[in-house]
Amino acid sequence: MNNTVNSGVADAHEALKRPSALEGLRVVDMSGLAGQYCGKQFSDLGAEVILVEPLNGSSVRREGPFLDNHVDPEYSLPFTYFNAGKKSVCLDLDRPEGQRAFIELVKRADLLIESEKPGVMAKRGLDYASLAAVAPDLVMTSITPFGQDGPYSNYESEDIVALALGGMLYLGGYPDSPPIAAHGNLAYLAAAQFASVASMIALLGQTGEPGRQGGSHIDVSIQECVVMGMENAIQFYDLERVVRKRESGQLKMAGTGVFDCADGQIYLMAGGIASARFWESTVQWMIDDGVSEAAQLLEDAWKDHDYLVTDEAKHRFSELFVPFAKKHTKVWLYQTGQERRIPVCPISMPKDIIENRQLAYREFFGSIKHLPSGQDIVAPGAPYRFSETPWRAPSPAPLMGQHTEEILAGIGYGKAERSALQQAGVSN
Repeated sequence: MNNTVNSGVADAHEALKRPSALEGLRVVDMSGLAGQYCGKQFSDLGAEVILVEPLNGSSVRREGPFLDNHVDPEYSLPFTYFNAGKKSVCLDLDRPEGQRAFIELVKRADLLIESEKPGVMAKRGLDYASLAAVAPDLVMTSITPFGQDGPYSNYESEDIVALALGGMLYLGGYPDSPPIAAHGNLAYLAAAQFASVASMIALLGQTGEPGRQGGSHIDVSIQECVVMGMENAIQFYDLERVVRKRESGQLKMAGTGVFDCADGQIYLMAGGIASARFWESTVQWMIDDGVSEAAQLLEDAWKDHDYLVTDEAKHRFSELFVPFAKKHTKVWLYQTGQERRIPVCPISMPKDIIENRQLAYREFFGSIKHLPSGQDIVAPGAPYRFSETPWRAPSPAPLMGQHTEEILAGIGYGKAERSALQQAGVSN
């Protein structure tokens, strides 16, 4: 036992000596809620990520919920999570002095992530063409609701608007209610993930021989990212002329849908794909558990897909399956169903996720130090493992302008120049 523990400690110390996957890469992140997860993914892999904030701080600092319900820019939990591991510099980019400092910063960067409205960066002289003139190898990723051009490009938008105009909001919710958006700014997160993948591909494209191949401008449309996540809704219409609709709260067909159990709910898919095999296994499961009446579900009528989608079939199946499910916990139903190779899974609440033994075994959840309060906040870690360049827990999210002095000094600003910028209200 001691040898195992000592070996584990030694491995952990050895991992700390290895370079991170993106060590040496410098990223400037001046994005808002739509892009800071993109910057976080680079930071998590070891890149130096510098968050450029306005003088009053990133807009994400005003996003709730807030730690201990303390409504303060330094207590925003979304900001704490999305910006762990980054450095903060506050600059007024609408002032020439701030723009000059920003250009000096970008000259030393590999990637710039921004989410300003189309045309804003050009008005500042900080558009891709202007920056590429002084930083020809720069990759600049712009994340906007509808892209840099087109009739919608300057429309006002937020996450729910992108969900709606991308088509996904229509599928969320219940048949007898207006559309409902899932919590968590899913459109923004989708765009940030597409942006990080595209940015990494562009950066990798610069490592070919001979030498680097120059920079590029990546134009990410949040709306288009949502359309990419429409599952098979478009194919349903294209192939069958069927418009998918909201189905939450009702069974798609007998044997497929959400069912109550002893301590929550499960999702079962006994009908549908390979329905004959799954259906028979599910019926036999109920019979073995003492539901002898379930034998009637093996009659020929239940092999007809057209019958399975009828209200009569849904009602008859539920009358037998629901009492069976309500006798058991979702963990029992999941594990026993898996043993029988039946597609069934528990519907997890947040508490279930935190206590999940698989996630606990892999030490998925860790903690982030919250500097203003000194508290440790439970947060997700990395959903991947690299054998040669291990992931490391990030440093705390920065205080507003915490690294301004350090960053400005690093790009050549002397003490007097830094003081002048601060006194002029260009930095803080």
